[in-house]
Amino acid sequence: MRGNQLSWKRTVVVMTSVFLLAGCATETKSGTSLDTSQLTLDQIVEKAKQEGEVNSVGMPDTWANWGETWGNLAKEYGLKHTDTDMSSAEELAKFEAEKEDATADIGDVGIAFGPLAKQKGLTLPYKTSYWNDIPDWAKDDEGHWLLGYTGTLAFITDKTKVQNPPKTWADLKNGSFKIAIGDVMKANQAQFAVLAAAYANGGDEKNIQPGIDFFAELAKNKRLSTSDPSLANLEKGEVEVAILWDFNALGYRDKIDKNRFDVLIPEEASVSSGYATVINKYAKHPHAAMLAREYILSDAGQSNLARGYARPIRANAKLDESAKAMLLPDKMYKNARPVGDLTAWEETAKKLPQLWQEQVLIHVR
Repeated sequence: MRGNQLSWKRTVVVMTSVFLLAGCATETKSGTSLDTSQLTLDQIVEKAKQEGEVNSVGMPDTWANWGETWGNLAKEYGLKHTDTDMSSAEELAKFEAEKEDATADIGDVGIAFGPLAKQKGLTLPYKTSYWNDIPDWAKDDEGHWLLGYTGTLAFITDKTKVQNPPKTWADLKNGSFKIAIGDVMKANQAQFAVLAAAYANGGDEKNIQPGIDFFAELAKNKRLSTSDPSLANLEKGEVEVAILWDFNALGYRDKIDKNRFDVLIPEEASVSSGYATVINKYAKHPHAAMLAREYILSDAGQSNLARGYARPIRANAKLDESAKAMLLPDKMYKNARPVGDLTAWEETAKKLPQLWQEQVLIHVR
């Protein structure tokens, strides 16, 4: 399920560029071949208008400001839209279970689920005209999945409780305040917080021990909070410092009181991840799904995401001023990096709950 973000007024920007779009042939719901590499953007737009709708999963209006993008697609291209909110795993299970009876055309999944969707043969490849603007780590070579936006682990500090907000992992370690990261036993965000701590202390996705040791020491010193770093708990003052995705931290800050909280990316290191669009191989509206992906990668679509506090994947995207104002300065991200080995991280993430239980939670009383 997705978290809530703020809603914003709709800004319409017309996408006018026409490109020959790269892609691959695949089997559609009817069993006929659809070669996306032979379609121009004009052809996709025309066919999408004929289809008249696009149905998504895991892309609700309130997550990353998707609502503005769906509104733009409706106004510019006449596409009706519905969404069913669900987790990444549930999205793929839906694609797989429904097959030719598909009710979903496109979904938004955590980066680890993109390769899995391709492996299961559930995706329609489509690269978009912005293909070369997307970092290699953030896309499948054939266009089966690609990131639209990223999240980077950030510190959020309640300044009414902590006079000097931590700027580094060293500050975090040496302070007297309590730190909340959520449930490492099952929460993706919390697990990435451990990985970020590992990066900052000489580890990586293959060696998570420095991250475990970091939080074990906090736990031994009674500084690891068991409070969930949720919007409600931050508002109630139950969290002093938390480690959250930047888009969650910024959204919570502005929702409660922009002047009350400090949000920054830790200076030594942090981890960046993101969410990828996957187009259902069996989509009943494949061209509308392709147009949605194209729009998401456009300057207008990237600006929409930024207004939902999600950091656009295209570094060269021309964001409007209202979108730029929602994001942290670029310089804060100089030492943030994506997962270097996704396969290794998947294996480590499976072991992390037991390591956390045995080496960290044992000290929490």
